[in-house]
Amino acid sequence: MYNLGIHILSFTLKIIAPFNSKIKLGVDGRKQTFEYLSDNINTTDRTIWFHCSSLGEYEQGLPVFEKLRDNYPHHKIILSFFSPSGYEVRKNTKIADIVIYIPLDTKANSKQFMELVHPEFTVFVKYDIWPNLLLELKNQNRRAILISALFRKNQSYFKFFGNRLRNALFAFEHIFVQDENSKNLLNTINYNNVTVSGDTRYDRVSNQLEQNNELDFISNFKNKSTCVVIGSSWEADEALLIPYINEHASENLKFIIAPHEVNSGHINSISSKLTAATVLFSEKDGKHLKDFNVFIIDTIGLLSKIYSYADIAYVGGAMGKTGLHNILEPSTFGIPVIIGKNYKKFPEAYAMINKAGVLTITTNKDLQDAFGALITSNEKREFLGNQNLKFIKESKGAVIQIMDYIHI
Repeated sequence: MYNLGIHILSFTLKIIAPFNSKIKLGVDGRKQTFEYLSDNINTTDRTIWFHCSSLGEYEQGLPVFEKLRDNYPHHKIILSFFSPSGYEVRKNTKIADIVIYIPLDTKANSKQFMELVHPEFTVFVKYDIWPNLLLELKNQNRRAILISALFRKNQSYFKFFGNRLRNALFAFEHIFVQDENSKNLLNTINYNNVTVSGDTRYDRVSNQLEQNNELDFISNFKNKSTCVVIGSSWEADEALLIPYINEHASENLKFIIAPHEVNSGHINSISSKLTAATVLFSEKDGKHLKDFNVFIIDTIGLLSKIYSYADIAYVGGAMGKTGLHNILEPSTFGIPVIIGKNYKKFPEAYAMINKAGVLTITTNKDLQDAFGALITSNEKREFLGNQNLKFIKESKGAVIQIMDYIHI
């Protein structure tokens, strides 16, 4: 049934592709995978394979990827993505020699992929478990680990019908998990080669402080104002936020909106609802940015740097059901963070609400109260921001544990 489902998925994606630009990128990209691998990998190459579902998992795995790149400079690195949102942003990354779309998980594709890549070592990040590929790895006795994994009781691995996915986990010689609960769940299916190492994202976001985060256009826009950065917002977030922005945006209180979807339809929808003086990233050149009170970032790849200019951050995804985005990125800059109500699947959110400086809201009144308290009190902003930064620093160390294990 799984293999039939993959073939149905392949057919469905091809049908939908002409009507969806994101899906079309993936379909067209996968057509080139095998030819590209064949042209760029020799049978004598020693290779390491990294796989990430999307951009978030890439950022999560990056500290480990960087260490492996440094430690094994003579290996050819292959980086694969499933989602265009990862591939299109990082297809030119220096961390890998070859960046590709992972082929759909049919048995034939898995065999061909393994013949071409022949990885000496493989690292999967968090999830995106593809049974045929992983079982082919196992059949060929090739080494693989899963890092920053997070498991929940309701997942298929732990159900009576999840045998194929469950078997795929045993292709990993070791799994590094984020929390004790994930370890205990793996133990229930007799998977015992597991270490609670924490989340590599803490190491990743901490490294951001060592980067050059300067963006002149953001500095010009912010000027001397208090600045709220709204990161990775969705429509459910914006439905609450836009009325607040229209009421409160001024030369002393400015807002930067970096939505998750930056297609023209979504950007136009946001712009049309804003009454405050607004400028788009794509139209910023030649403008006196300090004269605007709202800045919409209609591009990708800048958010982590933009957070360095924030006095307060709102991180999207949890007001609706799309999933909370990365709250660690703004937290590492020592600022308070506000999120929506649906954060149950995100242990870092639970922990930081209870132990650090993350606030959660449900209603418009909650939003008004949270923003009001933070905007009017430098002391409250500083206290909650410092709590976030302290939490990040205390949670680092996953990369050290993982790298101590890896010997190729």
